[in-house]
Parts: sequence; C-alpha cells; structure tokens
Amino acid sequence: MTSSGPWTIDDLRGLIRDVPDFPQPGILFRDITPLLANGQAFHAVVGLMAASYAEIDIVVAIESRGFILGAPVALELGAGLVPVRKAGRLPAETIAADYALEYGVNTVEIHKDAIKPGQRVLIVDDLLATGGTVKATIDLVKQLGGDIAGVSVLAELAFLDGRSKLGPYEIQSLIVY
Repeated sequence: MTSSGPWTIDDLRGLIRDVPDFPQPGILFRDITPLLANGQAFHAVVGLMAASYAEIDIVVAIESRGFILGAPVALELGAGLVPVRKAGRLPAETIAADYALEYGVNTVEIHKDAIKPGQRVLIVDDLLATGGTVKATIDLVKQLGGDIAGVSVLAELAFLDGRSKLGPYEIQSLIVY
C-alpha cells in the first residue's frame, strides 16, 4: 500500500495485530489499535463503513470501541450519534437489554429519548463475535421505534456465528476471520 493508493481489505487486515492469550489463555485477541493509529487507514475504514448507507438519521455506537468508529461514521453520514452503554453509565432515563456471556449475563442501556419512531438507524461496532451485544442493541433500537438500516462492523469472527442471531438485518463486516 502506498500513501497515495487505495486501501484494500488485505491492507487493513494487515494492520490488525493478533495478541495470543488475551484477555485469558486460549483467546486470540484482534487488536485494532495499530489500524486506528494509522490516519489514512482509519479514514479509509470510516469511509468503507459508511459507504453502503444513505439517509441515516442516527448512528448507534456500542461501548466502547464502537464509539471510536461510530462517531466518525456519523459525521461522514451527517447523522446524529447515540451511545449504547453498559448499565449505570448513562445519566438520564434509560431502557435496558440483557445478553448472555459465557458465564453470566451483561446489560446494555440507551437513553429512552435517544431515537424517535421511524428514524433510520445504523448500528456500528468494532467486532461481531457471538452477536450478543449487537442483538441487545437491535432490541433497544426496535423498542424505541427506530428503523434499522443495517449493522456495520470493522471485523467479524465468522466461526462464532453471531450473524445468525441478528435476524433479517443487513450486516456489513469489512474484515471476516
């Protein structure tokens, strides 16, 4: 990849670092921080994540790395940004959705007034793995009456089959492992 040429998906994949045994033994963590540190690659990712979507009112970004990608995607689309956060971190009235973890349950929340019925929503996150967080976010957006235009993620761990939990929505993954 030259500094003036277009970025390919393989170029972007090459900037994602594999970290074995993180956060626990047996896990291969896909670290996107080297990609984010490259301004041209980061810009390319934002453009690619936004390119398939038009007339989006709200980008819903999932805590926490989804915030890093969701904010510039919202700017690229001229859309508002709504955070989905872990329980207890939003200051106003919220609605919540639970999702299963390997050992237990986690909860995400969104402000009750964040999305108006009929608004077109793009959900953005860094990674689609088991699909739990994205599915919980879809449920929250639907509860508020949002029209889900799609889900855009930087990377997908296809072997975990999270996509199968998400229903009929368009799922865009730039990099699939």
